[in-house]
Amino acid sequence: MKFVNLINFPIFLSTLLLMSIGILVIYSSSKELAMQQFIFAAAGMILAFLILRLDLEALKNLINPLYILMIVLLVAVFILGIETRGALRWIPFGVFNIQPSEFAKPVLILFLAKFWSENLPTWRNIIKSILWTSVYFLLIFIQPDLGSSLTIIAIWLGVLFATRIPIRKIIILVLIIIISIPSSWIFLHDYQRQRVLGFLSPESDPLGRGYNLIQSTVAVGSGQLLGRGLGRGTQSRLQFLPEFRTDFIFASIAEEMGFVGSVLILSAYLFLLLYSIRIALRSRSHFLCLIVLGVVSMLLFQVFVNMGMNIGLMPITGITLPLISYGGSSLVATLLCLGMVASAGKKR
Repeated sequence: MKFVNLINFPIFLSTLLLMSIGILVIYSSSKELAMQQFIFAAAGMILAFLILRLDLEALKNLINPLYILMIVLLVAVFILGIETRGALRWIPFGVFNIQPSEFAKPVLILFLAKFWSENLPTWRNIIKSILWTSVYFLLIFIQPDLGSSLTIIAIWLGVLFATRIPIRKIIILVLIIIISIPSSWIFLHDYQRQRVLGFLSPESDPLGRGYNLIQSTVAVGSGQLLGRGLGRGTQSRLQFLPEFRTDFIFASIAEEMGFVGSVLILSAYLFLLLYSIRIALRSRSHFLCLIVLGVVSMLLFQVFVNMGMNIGLMPITGITLPLISYGGSSLVATLLCLGMVASAGKKR
């Protein structure tokens, strides 16, 4: 009974709903992958419950070693990692592959929350936080993994803005980011540039750089109100829609479950984010508040970008849909983050 009282049911139920939808959609196309996703979900939930029982304040002394350990794992990717589609992102571990860039997200959230709970948002400390974050960003960017590296930036911004930073500094930082965006073009790989060009003008090359975006929007639109039914989506089942279990799973869901299914997912995410913000506002310490808002910024960015690229509002960047897209590392890392949120929401 004591364990049941620890469970944060609003977070648990909304998380369970989103994971169930993801596993159901994956099951309709591959029973084997759905079983793997279920195993990842079960493992992630166990770890989340273990974190729920911990006092995050008491773990501060472990955060710096975790930060260093994650750097070691990110470097190990280039030594031990397996190459998939020209990218080194996964380290083989028995029958599964681990993607360290996914686990770098909760570790960075903890590290930045600890840093800003102990320091004031001066320019000197802001530069320090940029340097600490840049280590993760660069190691992930050169894999290459643009989606995860952008998520790292979103986490840094989210935690920084939660430190009660003065508006004047926020404006200056936003202006610097806006000015630096055009110069980032030269650092992108050729396929990443093609994705941006495909987003700006997909009709100019409908069978090349604009193909993914066109097929995704077609899938979303063909779902109409109630969808075609699970397993009956022509875009995904006939292989017109690429990566329909990962990057474009929302388009697959919109085609098979329609507008109603899409609204259900959006509502679950909205509830989860708003409830997490409520926990942050009621947290008993600034450290816990920063952890929760770091998780919120991570989830909000990933949901917004993934859905945006599925409906043609954002360039394709390879960001998975949290709790729904197929992928063990992404699912477990997200559940770890939600476990931290639930732990922060425990009563005194």
